Amino acid sequence: MGTFLYTEETTEGIRLSKKRFTEDEREKLSKNRYVIKVSDKAITYADEFKQLFIDQYMTGKTPREIFEAHGFDVTVIGMKRVEQSAERWKKEKEGLPAIPSGGDRGKKEPTAYKTVIEQSTTLSVLLF
Repeated sequence: MGTFLYTEETTEGIRLSKKRFTEDEREKLSKNRYVIKVSDKAITYADEFKQLFIDQYMTGKTPREIFEAHGFDVTVIGMKRVEQSAERWKKEKEGLPAIPSGGDRGKKEPTAYKTVIEQSTTLSVLLF
């Protein structure tokens, strides 16, 4: 699972967007099988969707096509959120550490990515 917050670039730098999901938008998003949780400013996607996204992206589909094909209304989510998710998931796939967003803190189940990193660190400590 991964949560992200929508950010936007301004002349002062990057900041969290003031764009918030309405109650109707949250309800609509929460009905999607690939959404674990949605708040007024963040979406937690299922790991299954992230894997589907990467697999389909590698075949040449655009982030917008993938989100729409899996029942997401990109006008509600916003293309910036779609693009930021795509970039974060691609980095994770390449083995680069993604910058965690606020929603990742304190979650109950670690992602496979985090589990591998933790086990690698533990193994390194034990071997040296």
